Amino acid sequence: MHEVVVNLHMHTRYSDGSGLHRDIAKAAFTAGVDVVIVTDHNILVQGFEGYYKEKNKKILMLIGEEVHDQARDPQKNHLLVFNAGHEMATFAESPQLLINKVRDAGGLAFLAHPDDPEAAAFRETDISWEDWSVQNYTGIELWNSLSELKTIVPTKLHGAFYALFPALVAHHPIPNTIAKWDELLGYGQRVVAIGGSDAHALHMSLGPISRVIFPYEFHFRTVNTHVILTDSLIGDVNADKKAIYTALEKGHCFVGYDLPAPTRGFHFTAQGMDKTAIMGDEIPAKGGVTLQARIPSEAEIRLLKDGVVIKTWKKGLSCAHITTEPGVYRIEVYRRYLGKLRGWIYSNPIYVR
Repeated sequence: MHEVVVNLHMHTRYSDGSGLHRDIAKAAFTAGVDVVIVTDHNILVQGFEGYYKEKNKKILMLIGEEVHDQARDPQKNHLLVFNAGHEMATFAESPQLLINKVRDAGGLAFLAHPDDPEAAAFRETDISWEDWSVQNYTGIELWNSLSELKTIVPTKLHGAFYALFPALVAHHPIPNTIAKWDELLGYGQRVVAIGGSDAHALHMSLGPISRVIFPYEFHFRTVNTHVILTDSLIGDVNADKKAIYTALEKGHCFVGYDLPAPTRGFHFTAQGMDKTAIMGDEIPAKGGVTLQARIPSEAEIRLLKDGVVIKTWKKGLSCAHITTEPGVYRIEVYRRYLGKLRGWIYSNPIYVR
């Protein structure tokens, strides 16, 4: 298996970001991610997809889209669209129609920032996902860095503080989003979780203080989606693009908060009587299943079944649990950083049927 670090959900000057695609590529080189997926609002920007190289390093830039109904006020129900191949904003009025059109085109549809509260001090409205009657989407954006910021800036003074100390922002995905994910999984749905930076590289001013809030490079060092591939990337844009999107669709990935420490190297697997499964896979319960997790450095590991913690390992590098009970099993890992216990890794589930 091969692991690829993907930073997804970001914006350029083609919508409401401040940078260009070359700025994103440069930041990706510095931050050390392997793939970036640019998702400008309601426009599928052509001409920038491909490999970018710098000395002995290269990154793959893919182009998606964040679609929402611009005529709606407030503009809720944002959808991240990957690999659809053509413009989807014309179908934004109906979330279900939009999802159907994306899937018909062979694309992936992720509900963006399901919980995105207002930040009144900055005139930011609530743009959460509202239409939970929709079906056949690929998954949800479990952890959105910008949405989390909105939960902790009740005043402009708070905003100025976190602008100066951005590493203090991230704690974990918004709890209601995790609860909703577990609820959806409990209904028997296969819902893939991804983590998005929602990077805009915004220019903000407060009196004499003026700076870029969350530069692209900083964002790329924080919340990433780590994708597990059968084979390594080969440098062919079309083949590598297909491999990445196929793995995302299957849920062969986890969300990692890479600022406290790299999450690269995390594994969560299941071994049954005659089958092995990784994140996103199903495995029969018959005969018993051994669930195993391994983390890259010592931290607190929690095993959840159907949204409930069933076992905790306070300190360790690995854990194992044998079960004969069907259920949706996933891993959360926490570690201390800047004086607080923070979410570090959120796996996609293994479905024991």
